Amino acid sequence: MQSLTVHRGLVAALDRANVDTDAIIPKQFLKSIKRSGFGPNLFDEWRYLDHGEPGMDNSRRPLNPDFALNQPRFKGASVLLARKNFGCGSSREHAPWALEDFGFRVLIAPSYADIFFNNCFKNGVLPIRLSEADVDWLFHQVNGFVGFELVIDLPQQIVSTSDGSRSFPFEIDDFRKYCLTNGLDEIGLTLRHADRIREFEARRLVEQPWLGQMLST
Repeated sequence: MQSLTVHRGLVAALDRANVDTDAIIPKQFLKSIKRSGFGPNLFDEWRYLDHGEPGMDNSRRPLNPDFALNQPRFKGASVLLARKNFGCGSSREHAPWALEDFGFRVLIAPSYADIFFNNCFKNGVLPIRLSEADVDWLFHQVNGFVGFELVIDLPQQIVSTSDGSRSFPFEIDDFRKYCLTNGLDEIGLTLRHADRIREFEARRLVEQPWLGQMLST
């Protein structure tokens, strides 16, 4: 998992509340568990004018000109600004996979669905909670200034405008902060103890040699 410490990125604004995971990545794309390749189908039913299916050439599909993320000004955005209860609905982990694969490293919203919120941290995406008033202010800035960027300092737990004129502190659990800043998902955390795991397995085979016979059959 890619680490995240200080991130500066273009902000894209999705001015919708209660965006559920089926909107983030529709159900027909859940057949794959590769954790990659979902970016072209992020918000598929909103981004395109036709119905999407796995294996389609998305470069040939008609884009919806009214969908916010299709605006040229948001090309290359890595920070997504949204409204309350983002990520509600089913618990599919494909939702943060699609967001990360599209290029979003940071989400900012007043609130998130709990399971989606937890899944983001496990997949290298930082979901930040700010007050509705602060989110409103950020929406005004994004709408008023093309190229609006934010700087997210995870160690200091601060979101700042690119010129430093305004900043917003945010809260994050210490363990989640540690994992994100060090690029550790659950597998990475386990592999830190690889030597101890190997020692345990070797000792167990000495103490219980019959296990080795079971494993070889």
